[in-house]
Amino acid sequence: QVQLVESGGGLVQPGGSLRLSCAASGTTFAIYTMGWYRQAPGKQRELVATITNVGYTNYGRSVKGRFTISGDNAKNTVYLQMNSLKPEDTAVYYCNVDYTGVNYWGRGTLVTVSS
Repeated sequence: QVQLVESGGGLVQPGGSLRLSCAASGTTFAIYTMGWYRQAPGKQRELVATITNVGYTNYGRSVKGRFTISGDNAKNTVYLQMNSLKPEDTAVYYCNVDYTGVNYWGRGTLVTVSS
C-alpha cells in the first residue's frame, strides 16, 4: 500500500516562502508522476504542480512563476518551493502520486498566508 507523508505547511506572511515535502513509501516500481493539488475553503481542489520521473513539469496558472516543483526519484520524494505567497494561496495542499495507474493522496498540509 502506497503511503504519502507531507510536511512543511504552516503560517507565513504575504510575500514569504514555504517549502513542502512529500515522501512516498510502499512502492516497488518507479513512480511516474508526483505532484501537489490544493483546496481552499468552499472551492474545488485544483492543480498546483506535477512532475514526472523524467522531469517534465506542469503548473497551475495561478502559481506559475512563483512556485517550483522538484523531485528526488531515489527518495520517492517531491518538493514544492513556494515563493511570493499571497493570501489567496491559503489552502490545504495535498500530495498526489500516480503509481501503476492508480492515484494516491496524502492527508494534506495546511498553508495559511496572512499578516
